[in-house]
Amino acid sequence: MHFNSWILSGTPWKQIFWSLEPDSQLLMSFLMNDNTKLTFIKEDPWRVFRIMAEFVDSFETLSQVGPGVTVFGSARMLPSDPHYQSAVELAKGLAKQGLAIITGGGPGIMEAANKGAALAKGKSVGLNIELPHEQKGNRHANIPIHFHYFFSRKVCFVKYSLAFVFMPGGFGTLDEFFELITLVQTQRIPQFPLILFGRDYWKGLLRWMKGSMQEKNAFISPGDLDLVTMTDDTEEAVNIILDYHRRVGPPEIMPKAFA
Repeated sequence: MHFNSWILSGTPWKQIFWSLEPDSQLLMSFLMNDNTKLTFIKEDPWRVFRIMAEFVDSFETLSQVGPGVTVFGSARMLPSDPHYQSAVELAKGLAKQGLAIITGGGPGIMEAANKGAALAKGKSVGLNIELPHEQKGNRHANIPIHFHYFFSRKVCFVKYSLAFVFMPGGFGTLDEFFELITLVQTQRIPQFPLILFGRDYWKGLLRWMKGSMQEKNAFISPGDLDLVTMTDDTEEAVNIILDYHRRVGPPEIMPKAFA
């Protein structure tokens, strides 16, 4: 049983303790003692173990997956939308070349990308998050991982990918886009391909970034927008990623963001 499952199932902490590696036992000994009260498990120190559990379980699984590509996009995208089929074809093309496809594990674009990877008999990873509505794991993810915390899930999107595709989406997609372009801009991670798929959807945002952020206020440098590629062509997106994989590949050393 994984550490996260132990905690969520209410396994006694002493049983958990003796199942840990020495370093983790040391941390647990520091946080817990004979005077520990039952209320401890409802407070922040106990949350450390739930957080640690999510990282341990997800790192253990994803470290065996190999290089991947994360596809972001709306959970509300219907299968009848052309972008849904584009996500299927994009993921299928990448999976056929041995790249794992990583998504948020839910419906919409996430489902489409997981479906494409599964159709190509590739590794289809779904990092599902517990939400009060909208998010349910899709059946096409053959490597499902469940998260309680957004931040640990976001680490896994970045840590195990060498390219990122942003299909049309809402706040969550924008959140991931700006976080990733910030990590690349600040050189906390390598200059991985960042692909905005769907010109009509994204061109207004890039126009605003160029006008308001760059030219009017100089809040970003002229070269910062060159970190992004915009396209409507799944074949072009696949070729950009495969070219990067051939020329550069996964980083040889741990990126600064995770060191």
